[in-house]
Amino acid sequence: MRYDIAIVGSGPAGLSAAVNAKIRNKKIILFGNENLSNKLQKAPEINNYLGFYEISGEELKDKFKNHVDSMGIEITNHKITNIYAMGDYFALISGENMFEAITVILATGIQYGKPIKGEEEYLGRGVGYCATCDAPLYRDKRVAIIGYNKEAEEEANFLNEIASKTYFIPMYKREGLMRSNHLDNNIEVINERPVEIKGEILVNQVSFKTKEIDVDGVFVIKDSASPKTLVPGLEVEGAHVKVDINMNTNIRGCFACGDIAGKPYSYIKAAGQGQIAAINAVSYLDQLKIKEKVK
Repeated sequence: MRYDIAIVGSGPAGLSAAVNAKIRNKKIILFGNENLSNKLQKAPEINNYLGFYEISGEELKDKFKNHVDSMGIEITNHKITNIYAMGDYFALISGENMFEAITVILATGIQYGKPIKGEEEYLGRGVGYCATCDAPLYRDKRVAIIGYNKEAEEEANFLNEIASKTYFIPMYKREGLMRSNHLDNNIEVINERPVEIKGEILVNQVSFKTKEIDVDGVFVIKDSASPKTLVPGLEVEGAHVKVDINMNTNIRGCFACGDIAGKPYSYIKAAGQGQIAAINAVSYLDQLKIKEKVK
């Protein structure tokens, strides 16, 4: 099946894009997770979203969820690791799964912090961003999960079922616990920041200040991937995707909105940009139809 619009991200920008595309009768697929947005969910209080003030992030998230549910919009829980422009459509890759769409709207949020030394160099050569996608490649091998969120613990457990040895390296606060109750007992937790991911042709080591571990693969689990690694050829400005006023990127048919498109990082701004991206994606699709009729 080839969709009209694929939306990557289920925060305010992605949800707004989905709602506005659905209203205009386009065939859409929305990639994200059941929590919608970890950043939104953790917000203690929101006062600058028009019409909703003195409201927690959890409450605003529930309102967003009720809205998309009422429209029959489903969230597809596949982590998209690569998007390729194929000419007249886009191929979105999630492990062994591939999805096709005529247009793509990127609403993945922003990646905070610099990549670990060696992370981008060995991407695709032992470094990956989705353990559940690439797990079959690491059967009976040694792997490390560098987790920036608690969801990474689930991916570590999944990978641990087939790997010979699993290391978990938490990059977030874990309340002083040596290990999490959610991690399998035989997963080794390393409470030390990694300095470098090393290798030759492929990854073979993760180094820390005090020691090194030998591994066959490393998974870096973040809330969002770097846009330049997600979409080859995408023009970026620092951590952001370069867009025009209509949320167009430099790749025809590819749009970006929300935090990934630049500051300010605001929920209401993200929702507005999601609407703009969807309207212009619809316009792009309509123009393609007109060109086909002319032919």
